[in-house]
Amino acid sequence: MPVATEMSPAAMTYRQNGDLLVKSWQGLTPEEWLKHPGESSNHLLWIVGHLVYCRSTLLGILGTTWTRPWLNLFGRGAKVLDASEYPSAEEIVSAWQEVSAATVPALEQASEAVLSAPPPGKLPSFDGKVSGSVAFLAFHETYHVGQAAYLRCWLGHEGVAG
Repeated sequence: MPVATEMSPAAMTYRQNGDLLVKSWQGLTPEEWLKHPGESSNHLLWIVGHLVYCRSTLLGILGTTWTRPWLNLFGRGAKVLDASEYPSAEEIVSAWQEVSAATVPALEQASEAVLSAPPPGKLPSFDGKVSGSVAFLAFHETYHVGQAAYLRCWLGHEGVAG
């Protein structure tokens, strides 16, 4: 089933973001996943974990449950912890692959009733509906994919695009 017309730009954004994010961690060492430019900034492991958290939120509002026991370590406002408290980069990558594989099918299966419903809780929405929350989460993800691309360059690797 094709993605609803109003969700087509968000679906394209999720696909493009996924490709760019994967490029951002290719060739990095385990130590590089945990480096950050300042004490109050996030490292790549946190950013990717946060995007896994956000995609699981997206799936949830579309009616699909996807979770991991460590997701709340990467929730909105979560502070950077000691490296030993996080799952490994390999586990984060595996979770990213799984949650990403479920994203476009969930968008394709989203009914008009789901998309036009009010968003749950305090989830931001551009239009006061789940459809606007889907678009907001795509925008939010793009912001963090940019952070990941920046960190890759800051670590001395070539950029992910261009």
